[in-house]
Amino acid sequence: MENVEREWISYRGCTELTGLSRGTIWKLIGAGHVRAAKVGTSVLINRRSLEQYLQEQNYVEFTRQ
Repeated sequence: MENVEREWISYRGCTELTGLSRGTIWKLIGAGHVRAAKVGTSVLINRRSLEQYLQEQNYVEFTRQ
């Protein structure tokens, strides 16, 4: 069976994909950083907007000298 990448994913899918908590994802949606849609009682998160947000975050690790 072919592995299909979904454009819209659930909270569970987001947490499995990113390792972020449901609360963190909820905050990102509330702040407008990540797109989401409510369908019935489910919330679906736009995978592309989530990936784009994560790619735009700069992280530089440094060590004390």
